[in-house]
This record gives sequence, C-alpha cells and structure tokens, in this order.
Amino acid sequence: MTMPAPRVAPLRADCLADSAGGLTFDVTARGTSDVAHLVLRRREGHEERGGHEEVALPLVPAGDGRLRAALPSTVALPEGRWDAYVCVADDEPRRLVPGATDLRSLAARTPSGSRGHVAVRIPYATRQGNLTVRSWLRAPHAEAGDLRLEDTGLTVRGRVYGTCLTPDAYAELRDRHSVGTAHRVEVAVDQDGFDLSVMYAPLAPGIWDLWLRPGGAAGPRVRIARLLDDVADKKAVLTYPRTRVGTPHGPVEAGPYFTRDNDLSVSVRRAGD
Repeated sequence: MTMPAPRVAPLRADCLADSAGGLTFDVTARGTSDVAHLVLRRREGHEERGGHEEVALPLVPAGDGRLRAALPSTVALPEGRWDAYVCVADDEPRRLVPGATDLRSLAARTPSGSRGHVAVRIPYATRQGNLTVRSWLRAPHAEAGDLRLEDTGLTVRGRVYGTCLTPDAYAELRDRHSVGTAHRVEVAVDQDGFDLSVMYAPLAPGIWDLWLRPGGAAGPRVRIARLLDDVADKKAVLTYPRTRVGTPHGPVEAGPYFTRDNDLSVSVRRAGD
C-alpha cells in the first residue's frame, strides 16, 4: 500500500508597510541555511526572463528562525499583481501565504509627488489564500477623496500628484465601450486639490470612466482612482447606492463604483434592467 506524501506546511510571511510605500516581509523558515530569495512574480500575461517578469529580494536572517526581505519604495515595481514565492537554492519556488499584516501607515500616507509618480504596494490574500502584492505606479496620479452622493449626481473631492493643476483643468467622463464618446465636466481648483460634480442625466446607459485633465486640453489625461489606503480591491469593499434619474434615454439607475484596479467610474443602466 502506497502511503500519501506528507503535507508540507505552507511558508508564511508577515508584512509590514512603511509610510514611504516600502514593504518588509518576515518569512518563517526555520532550518533554512541555503541562500534564499523572496520572489515576486508578475502575472496576467506579463512575460519576461524565460516566461515571467520577476523581482528577487534577498532573504537574510532576522532572528528567531525568521528570514527578512525588504522592498523599499525606491525599487520599481511596475503596475500589476505580483505573486509571492520563496526560492531556496535550486529548489522549486514555494508559494507564500500571508501571516500578520500591518498596513496602518498606508491609511495616513500622503506622498509628496516630487518624483513625478505615485507608487503603491498593498499585500493581500488571494481567494486561494496565497500572498500577492498589488502594485500601482501612476505618473501623474489623481487621487479620489470623498465621494458625496446626491439625487442627481456625484461630487468628488480630489488631489493631484506629480503634476500641477491649472485654471484650465477639467475632467472627462469617457464611455468605456465607445471610443471618442466623452462628456466634459467642469473642475474647481484650489491650493489643496480639486472638486468636480458629475450629473447623471446626460449619460447614456453604459460604463463611464472618470479622467482628469489637470493642465487643460494640452496636458495629460489622468485616470482618477483611489489608491492611497490599505484596501487592495475596493470594488468588493466600497459599494454605493444607485440613484434613479430621468434622462433623454429614459429612466436610468446610476451610481459610482471602483473598478478592479481601484479606478473611479460611473455605472448607468436602464431602470429595471
């Protein structure tokens, strides 16, 4: 009778975020004396270096049988989802699972924007219970703050990083599935950021993505998103009620939502659909 192979206990990594946007990983790996690395492997079709784009971080002894790897904010991590593994010598990489996670510093983080970009890394548990890091790298970046829901629309308070707001600034609602279809939205600018109001009545049923033109028509188009906190997937966490309004296309139900990438959009659907 063949006995089943013994189950190997998963390797756990405690994660600590710092106020600059860096991450520290403490891996419980007692008995490991060989050279080891924590490897972040980018998924979703990004392929380099023999099939995967990877970032390897040395794991060094940190006492009490733990190994530590650091991902400082100065190390570039392109936007995407990065699965975490431990590689020891020539062994096969082992998937990491999350241990204790301390992301309190992310909730109060206010980047200077002096580097011309905003870098955000948030570790989280996947549906399978594995450790993955969601990374954003936006240059420039428009951060959505408070959303105020009204009977006829939505008001957004925001802030810009990596570029300047000018008196010519405005926003655009762009139909995701119809190239060239957009509605201009006026923006009020002050020294701390911007305010804009979205009216639902002019919008046809569909998904409308919200963009900022901080320098007017001659400047960049910047996706408005909420990245500067500790929530990796806001679509599943932050939900907003819909408002029923009359439009030239008939009655609709409309409301804001955050996409899978934490970008801000407005969903409009025919009433009763």
